[in-house]
Amino acid sequence: MVIDAFSMRPFRGNPAAVVLMTGDLSDEICQSIAAEFNLGATAFIQPFADGQFGLRWFTPTREILLCGHASLASAHALWQWSAAPKDGLIRFVTRHSGELTCQRMNDGTIAMDFPATKPEATPLPPMASDVLAVSGPVTCAGKTAMNLMLVLPDEMQVRACNPNLGILAGWHQTGVIVTAPALTPGIDFVSRFFAPQSGIPEDPVTGSAHCVLAVYWADRLGKSTFIANQLSTRGGQLAVHLLGDRVELRGHGTTTMVGKLVM
Repeated sequence: MVIDAFSMRPFRGNPAAVVLMTGDLSDEICQSIAAEFNLGATAFIQPFADGQFGLRWFTPTREILLCGHASLASAHALWQWSAAPKDGLIRFVTRHSGELTCQRMNDGTIAMDFPATKPEATPLPPMASDVLAVSGPVTCAGKTAMNLMLVLPDEMQVRACNPNLGILAGWHQTGVIVTAPALTPGIDFVSRFFAPQSGIPEDPVTGSAHCVLAVYWADRLGKSTFIANQLSTRGGQLAVHLLGDRVELRGHGTTTMVGKLVM
């Protein structure tokens, strides 16, 4: 199944493939399937006897530690397949990010409980403004295992960003966030996410990036609940709530494709 995550209509948000496993698949097979789909992420779900589900995520080139949009898509797919109660809490067991939960809310959004990640101080990459092709100053907010976060002066600079992906790929092993305060009333902050080193030149909507964005903007804006826009071509909007060492992310999912793998 292919689901457009963080969108109420097809061909917006971030598409993810979801595979419900009926047996064990090797890492090599999972990676080959993800490369075949060639989407930002392919999620692999393994039902467990206790009602929980194993969950892993692969980009076209590698397995990743955490993926928000493919987790939302996985919950959406399980409800579409009637493989999980629609009024219950889905518990995902992951290899690298602990237990994650998803729940359908009354407004139709899916609420995901993720770990908050505090950025660690790290130097600003050299010639950052030139590499990003922006005119304003660039500030480095820090890094996590999943990303490097760079801050620009305003939303227009984020929109104008046109990075040299070959150089940017050397800045972090997974991906690079650029973020700024929003100009649109009702939106708190904006971002974009580039991950050519993970086979994704620009990710349309990146749930995992908001685990660190929530921490950063809570300190800057003095609040813990946000509406965030990711300014990719497809675009996507997230409701973000920082809850101590956890982050709740909410968004919609829309099914665009249903099929069966033949191997």
